[in-house]
Amino acid sequence: MSTNHRRRVGSVRPSHLMFTSGVGALVDLPNFSVLIRGLDDWSFDAVKGRDDWGPIDEPRLLGAVRAIAGPKVKELLPAPWLDGIDSDPTGPASRVGVPSVPFPAWLRCTACNELAAIDSQVFGFENDKARRPHDARFFHDSCTRKKSGKRPLAVPARFVLACTAGHLDDFPYREFVHRGEGCPNAPQPRLQMDDRGGNLGANVQIRCVSCGQQRNMREALGQRGEQNLPRCRGRHPHLATFAPCASPIPPKVLVIGASNQWFAQTLSALSVPAASGSEVDTLVEKHWDAISPLPVAMYPYARENVPAFRLLDKWTDEEVAESIERVRAAKERPEEEATGGYPDLRTAEWEAFTSTDWGEPTQDFTLRRISGGVPAPLKDIYDDVIQAERLREVRALVGFTRLDAPDPDDPELVTVAPLARDKPAWLPGSEVRGEGIFLRLSDDLLAAWAERVGDSEAMHKHRDAYAQFRRNRYSDRVQGPFDPMAHWPGERYIALHTLSHLLIRTIALECGYSSASLSERIYAGTDEEARSGILIYTAVPDAEGTLGGLVAQAEPERLVRLTRRALRDAMRCSSDPLCAERLPQPPADFLHGAACHVCLFVSETTCERGNRFLDRRFVVPVDDRELALFPAVP
Repeated sequence: MSTNHRRRVGSVRPSHLMFTSGVGALVDLPNFSVLIRGLDDWSFDAVKGRDDWGPIDEPRLLGAVRAIAGPKVKELLPAPWLDGIDSDPTGPASRVGVPSVPFPAWLRCTACNELAAIDSQVFGFENDKARRPHDARFFHDSCTRKKSGKRPLAVPARFVLACTAGHLDDFPYREFVHRGEGCPNAPQPRLQMDDRGGNLGANVQIRCVSCGQQRNMREALGQRGEQNLPRCRGRHPHLATFAPCASPIPPKVLVIGASNQWFAQTLSALSVPAASGSEVDTLVEKHWDAISPLPVAMYPYARENVPAFRLLDKWTDEEVAESIERVRAAKERPEEEATGGYPDLRTAEWEAFTSTDWGEPTQDFTLRRISGGVPAPLKDIYDDVIQAERLREVRALVGFTRLDAPDPDDPELVTVAPLARDKPAWLPGSEVRGEGIFLRLSDDLLAAWAERVGDSEAMHKHRDAYAQFRRNRYSDRVQGPFDPMAHWPGERYIALHTLSHLLIRTIALECGYSSASLSERIYAGTDEEARSGILIYTAVPDAEGTLGGLVAQAEPERLVRLTRRALRDAMRCSSDPLCAERLPQPPADFLHGAACHVCLFVSETTCERGNRFLDRRFVVPVDDRELALFPAVP
């Protein structure tokens, strides 16, 4: 729906608003496309106060969000939504949702090729079937080629302009066909787009009906086409604003549906117990904003009237007050920043998984060690195996980029587009519940391996490729000295990340989960930090996330079979010898070695680093046994 017409035109899952269809993203509907509007236009009046909708509580994540988006952010809110749309298509639920606006604003008649803007009144809109919102469409009523009175469909003209500063704009068809000049015969000329398909715009002709001039879209594509494009106007259509564009890179022509038109910048955190491991401390930390301001004298009143305080009925007023002081002391400690420039959200999780006291099981976090410890055949691989029977992950959308994905290490290297016209007081969030397996590798094994391969030719080529990767993308965006090796993840990360992908692909075959339903979190510190963990967990917002099939893979017999199969499968790839021999070579800057879609790559939602930092030769003996973390595959 739009801000002017509250009409339901489609639906997406809440998780899509985090990864593929969030604020500022183009969403393809059956007959046209829409742009998700900024947070200023979202309305929660219909859902606030309802028992089935409310803010998402996750103090650690909220603190990290404030460090990036500013202290004005007070809460994380899920998308506005009401149940009942299927049973009552015209009821209250039909008027609640995420606002959108048709974009691009130029349409083409599929019968006569008329090309015009939506506000030109050339095209009409219909969406009268309440039970079939996917039938919403634009039409050309005055088309000269319509048959039997049927109004032909009008579809979006499939080109837009985007720049690395996050701006998006309609393609300037009038100026393009007239080569920057106005039409000599009409101030508002009629245009036609003869779209014959083909790759990109190689077979799309723009013609001015008023004066007869025409031009092919191929003249706007590629490096040669950049000189035929105007400067970026600094448009943010999701905010309905224009601003000066400081990007040194000229705008690019994109086709609707291009995967690089929108990249989400998200933060995520697992709901782990407080550092003390105490259940009361965990509850106090989770509901800190509601509980901490109250003086002890108000506790009896709060137990009756404050919903968050009712969760503390098992503890006396004195125990609650002591818990608040413990949590406050922990919060006042200087927060340790991650080496990548983002707030550190992994330390608390690592400490929770490696703690000897997990506290009482909760709906958000329940761990169990497999009986008998690590199976004997895997003693040389794992130091610990933990079944995470219950996990809760909270995600927050803090911005988005266009053309270039956000750098996973340094948030300042890519220009992030705003979600609202002003500093927002809230940000979109979502939560998923699932299960997982935590595998801790031997610190001694990883340390010895890292020392052995640190000076190898293969690892030097990975470092050189990383430096070239950063130079190619970021060197012209950094003020002052540029360090091409900043935030290098290290040898440990490459080994753990590769092993994680091998296990994910094998788990998908063994337990019934699709690989796209799984996610990974790599805990790879330096030798001083001695982190060496892999968490593979479900991250889908439906029942599939808690079926129990993933946790079952950590049972001794299954884990032995799964690990052996993953390592043995890594020895071979149907793309060998091309895959096995692959190493980054100048001037290439790809960040993987012996890895491809056949053997290691997984979906974008599964991998935390975009299928980078992967190489089978560093886990199993592919070409040089000395490079392998496991030279003798069990």
